[in-house]
Amino acid sequence: MESRNNINGALPLTSLNHISVLCQSVEKSLDFYQNVLGFYPIRRPGSLNFDGAWLFNYGIGIHLLKSHDQENLPKKREINPKDNHISFQCESMFLVEKRLKELEIPYVKCRVEEGGVFVDQLFFHDPDGFMIEICNCDNIPVVPLVIGEPVPMVCKRATFTKTQQQQQPASYDFLPKPVHVAEEPQIHCA
Repeated sequence: MESRNNINGALPLTSLNHISVLCQSVEKSLDFYQNVLGFYPIRRPGSLNFDGAWLFNYGIGIHLLKSHDQENLPKKREINPKDNHISFQCESMFLVEKRLKELEIPYVKCRVEEGGVFVDQLFFHDPDGFMIEICNCDNIPVVPLVIGEPVPMVCKRATFTKTQQQQQPASYDFLPKPVHVAEEPQIHCA
């Protein structure tokens, strides 16, 4: 069966795999992505001969890359919701905002309305100024612009299982630790 993307000539993609983020300090960024956003460090291929770290959760990876040109890294500027960012869905905006306050992480709060449906958003920076958004975007349905065009409405979530992480054979040390992927029908993707 040919995928919907192939019909229109688009690349035959299946999902977002990872984003890469340049950082001044791999250690500071690792701490942020683990302890603020809940990512888990995973193994990177030993053939990568530069400083960095790989993390995984929520079905995507974050690859931290130590910048060798720190003078030209973008400087942290004001929190601008219209800037480049990655967005994460959450279950409780209240708890996210409470935790950001506890961690003393500056943020900007926004609200979007569409037809009486509201989406709340919190924007803040990682240690190097990369913008993060936390939202409840699944409040707004995914509606195709062309009538009759199908839109994928279900996404896969990957979760770690500690027992699977320890079962990986030593001969595959260059591979990321395994993850358990569970189908969860009716999860709206943003």
